[in-house]
Amino acid sequence: MTSSFVTASPAVAGVTHHTVEVNGTTLHYVSAGDTGSPILLVHGWPESWWAFRDVIPLLAATHRVFAVDLRGFGDSGIADGDHDLATMAEDLHRLVAHLGVGPVHVTCQDISGGPVFAFAATHPGDVLSFTGVETTLPGYGWEMLADVRNGGSWHVGFLAAPGIPELFLAGRERVILDWAVSAMTMVPGGVTEADLDEFARTYARPGGWRGTEGLYRSSLTGGDRMRALAESRPLTVPVLAVDGINAPFTERTMRQVADDVTAVTIPDVGHFVAQEAPAAFATAVGDFADRVDASMQGRPAQARSAGKRR
Repeated sequence: MTSSFVTASPAVAGVTHHTVEVNGTTLHYVSAGDTGSPILLVHGWPESWWAFRDVIPLLAATHRVFAVDLRGFGDSGIADGDHDLATMAEDLHRLVAHLGVGPVHVTCQDISGGPVFAFAATHPGDVLSFTGVETTLPGYGWEMLADVRNGGSWHVGFLAAPGIPELFLAGRERVILDWAVSAMTMVPGGVTEADLDEFARTYARPGGWRGTEGLYRSSLTGGDRMRALAESRPLTVPVLAVDGINAPFTERTMRQVADDVTAVTIPDVGHFVAQEAPAAFATAVGDFADRVDASMQGRPAQARSAGKRR
């Protein structure tokens, strides 16, 4: 079942909103563009699809673009069941099946690296290429982000604690959002007051922190499972690692879990690359997708078909 609707998000020209019932929840996603290969954008924290608001029109000039709110985030449903990375990975698989445009060029940033990698590794036929932006994986460096003794941040454990974010942040969502932007950005005004209001709107929903809690908790505890998955099913599609301020963090991770990795560092930006440097982000993602498409065109039809079934 699918429907279209108007959210409370500010309008973005050319962007259409949709919902679909998949895997026991309601996913909200947006779409733009009507030609070219499909690109699926998956947000990090503390974000929603809105993090890509300036990127989508740039990519949609030559690609069909989709950006999803993970379960428990943005305007997607807050389900009664799990909000862990494995469940989110299955959500993405079913979303791609619903869209009927697969395989897709999938792009993740920040904490969505875990569910998006699990999606790509578990369902390789859904994926043309994988782009990771300012991200790492459980078992490959993610845990160090919570190690406050060695430069990690307090917020990782806080957000992973069941019920704690909603207990302390209900009605005060902007407090942690303002902190995150001040701590993780380099470009003044890259994340605007209007952006923060939009993110706060979605976190202020009843249960609005449940997606964050589940994803952070499963990322902290899922290192062994992720390593087992990556070792048994490394990515065989082309991979792009995009780093900002934390270079070469993403590249180091991707080179451990994929065969074919290209690395790009976008200078003078912080952690929120899509918002701080949307043109550079879109160029990196779009040019990479175009190169992959061109290489696929040069392969025999039988080989292309086999690649989709892997």
